[in-house]
Amino acid sequence: MKKNLFGISMITMACLYGILVIVAIAVCFACGFPIIYALVGGIIVLLIQFALSPILTDLTMRWLYQADFNCDMPAYLKEFIQGICNEHNMKYPRIGYIQDGAPNAFTYGHTKNNARIVLTKGIFDLLSEDEVKAVVAHEMGHAVHYDMLFMTVAQLVPLILYAIYDTLTSNIDDDDNSKVAAVGYIAYVLYIICQYIILWLSRTREYYADSFSAEKLKNPNILASALVKIGYGLSATSTRVAKHSVAAKNALGIFDSRTSKSLIVTSYNNGEVSKENIKNAMKWEMWNIWAKWYELNSTHPLISRRLLALSNLSKQYGLEPYIEFDLKREESFVDDFIVELIIKYLPLLAVFVSLGLFIFFEINNLSMTLAFGIWGLLVVLAALVPFKKARPNKNYKETTVSELLGEVKVSGVRAIPCVIEGEIIGRGNPGCILNEDFVIRDNTGIVFLDYNQPLFIVNKLFAIFKSQEYFGKKVTIKGWYRRSPVPYIEVYTMTVDGKVKKCFTYGFISFLYLLFMMISILLIFIGLYE
Repeated sequence: MKKNLFGISMITMACLYGILVIVAIAVCFACGFPIIYALVGGIIVLLIQFALSPILTDLTMRWLYQADFNCDMPAYLKEFIQGICNEHNMKYPRIGYIQDGAPNAFTYGHTKNNARIVLTKGIFDLLSEDEVKAVVAHEMGHAVHYDMLFMTVAQLVPLILYAIYDTLTSNIDDDDNSKVAAVGYIAYVLYIICQYIILWLSRTREYYADSFSAEKLKNPNILASALVKIGYGLSATSTRVAKHSVAAKNALGIFDSRTSKSLIVTSYNNGEVSKENIKNAMKWEMWNIWAKWYELNSTHPLISRRLLALSNLSKQYGLEPYIEFDLKREESFVDDFIVELIIKYLPLLAVFVSLGLFIFFEINNLSMTLAFGIWGLLVVLAALVPFKKARPNKNYKETTVSELLGEVKVSGVRAIPCVIEGEIIGRGNPGCILNEDFVIRDNTGIVFLDYNQPLFIVNKLFAIFKSQEYFGKKVTIKGWYRRSPVPYIEVYTMTVDGKVKKCFTYGFISFLYLLFMMISILLIFIGLYE
């Protein structure tokens, strides 16, 4: 299997760097530069990135995540790790520990001989000893397979292609630059293609890391159980969440690094997980069309696909599959997807319509004040539709994590108003002192809470000075449950110790929409009488 992965990796690298060489040659011909300049420049960038990335990640781990690399690990885990090291002729990895209740694990470094594996407190709190071994084995699989090396080298290609696009299209002043600009736009298209190639390669390597873990434990079901307990349905999230994620840049996590903070346990009680509730929770991934789109844009496969692969692998070990996927689709969700897709991109459509409006008004020498007024009204109304759809301000229903996970008709656009009670167990991004989000646990599971204030600085000040006060507190959360595909609750209000804290300023934002709408209407009236 390792040989198959190496072959896949080399073919992928050949494709990526073949694309880069072709673009480099085109740039040299278009700009008149010797080809050697492009090649030398690319090599220098690669060497710098390769040399510095683990060092920078080390610093980030210590400063932002307060990771302890001198913490003593349990004897059973040290013995297990040493056994893998002996078998694969690798040095014992540096083990980092983050004091955070949200379970997470990831690895980074250059090669298998300087790998760092970081584990959170939640991993040890939530998982059995064998499940901890399975998670660590998955991370060591990344090191043994040289995933850090291959992904670092692969990611250089889109970086260079984007730099070429940005450089060649920044000064398009005359016809003489048309050939150069054309090469730049071609580089941008190839940049997007290469990004998807790398995402596919990353998802493929996750399957191999899962298989490595199954091999070391001689039981794929152990990792399957750990995956369910750590986080269900983690594959993509917003830019705001990914901003402070170390793993998003340099590390390979047990889940998509951008979603490692959205943690779900379905009906978890005293180490046991309800299989029926897992199936119920997986309906969204199996039926909702948004799930397929999000996986395409993720570094990790959907957890349902990983569980299916592990369940099929268990048969090779003569074991009963961890879970059988026998759910049948009861209805089509295509119509819901199309409607939500239109709603999601209404603001963008309004912008394009407005551009045409400005061109029309300028050609016909009409009032630009009127044009600005119509433009503002179009954009505000278009933005107001997804805002109201994603945050319905009525019918807040008391529910549980398990019940929310069974909802299929939910997405980043369509939200479900809810009220949930539980205990805050850690930060959304485990250990990161700049992360203002939370993880809440009720008696059926744990889920990510999206804490959001209008001003960025307010979020960060809360994260640094106030967020720890809520750890271990019993809270009541009122907000909107969504999946993108991360299952999470955007917090409207948070009640703790009898006090209600308004986290999302719904009224203030609604007021801003109204204000801009009135300004736009005023501009329209002024434009009509100019």
